[in-house]
Amino acid sequence: AVCSMGNSTSRLYSVLAKTLSSGAVSQHQDCLEQLDSAQLDPIDPKDLLEECQIVLQKRPPRFQRNFVNLKRNTASNHRPIRVMQWNILAQALGEGKDNFVQCPMEALKWEERKCLILEEILAYKPDILCLQEVDHYFDTFKPLLSRLGYQCTFFPKPWSPCLDVERNNGPDGCAMFFLKERFELINSANIRLTAMKLKTNQVAIAQTLKCHETGRLFCIAVTHLKARTGWERFRSAQGCDLLQNLKNITQGAKIPVIVCGDFNAEPTEEVYREFSNSSLNLNSAYKLLSPDGQSEPPYTTWKIRPSGECRHTLDYIWYSQHALNVNSALGLLTEEQIGPNRLPSFNYPSDHLSLVCDFSFNQDPDRLL
Repeated sequence: AVCSMGNSTSRLYSVLAKTLSSGAVSQHQDCLEQLDSAQLDPIDPKDLLEECQIVLQKRPPRFQRNFVNLKRNTASNHRPIRVMQWNILAQALGEGKDNFVQCPMEALKWEERKCLILEEILAYKPDILCLQEVDHYFDTFKPLLSRLGYQCTFFPKPWSPCLDVERNNGPDGCAMFFLKERFELINSANIRLTAMKLKTNQVAIAQTLKCHETGRLFCIAVTHLKARTGWERFRSAQGCDLLQNLKNITQGAKIPVIVCGDFNAEPTEEVYREFSNSSLNLNSAYKLLSPDGQSEPPYTTWKIRPSGECRHTLDYIWYSQHALNVNSALGLLTEEQIGPNRLPSFNYPSDHLSLVCDFSFNQDPDRLL
């Protein structure tokens, strides 16, 4: 039976919650190895969504966003692959380090904020979910999403800033989830990004999947590059390292690739140009929302810190434009929806907007680059 998620941990995942504490990642992994998620009862997503809405009943309703149809007369005889990219805001950073001066602490309570995050995921039903700043992987996202039918992978940052926060829940990192009924995992690589030949604190996950319906292979990657002004060359080097890894994994673009990430870089930065001009023949999916198909959205993150208002385009879904088509993309929140206090808020759980795209394979897989 599905029970209220109330103020205590939901019984939907109490089997794991009892064994998990905010210790090191390795301790969490030991616990999980002893508990095969396949042995746990599946969760009906409608039931989980209902439970989330019960917890959130005192909050304003979720923002309504619409998908924009981008299909360019391309016939496809298979279901599109829905990919969701989202920096969900690490709980330890939201409460302890990020200083969202216009966001009440009450809006950041994890027991409710996790339900806002889950509600957003459940609303869009992604086939593949790519997340950054995940610091509740072992006690929330893996136990719940695995029971929704997802295969789950997590790669934490080696020196997560979350660990500097008192009463943290372990390090944050990148996480990837894909529906096992739709895809088979062929290969998986956890990549610690390098810059100037030095290992850095930023990571990526790259997985080669086989689509059950079409038999086609493709690579899906998630990353989170170094933040802050002044680190542009560092981000550029990290981007080059990721591209080189992806060239090897895709055998020089023979396998299509989708790259999701918080790049912490505006389109004017060098790392953006490197991805645009890569031999992998990548395009940024959200450019297709612009009238000319050449401009990124005006923002993917909007927050107010002590230093002032921060409105930037930092998040992207890149894809192999010779092999994949973007059927549709989820429209962004308007300034009016976001409101004067910006993000996060009682309405929205993160300072970054989720990006969602529907992809289909090009019907001519042998088409040259």
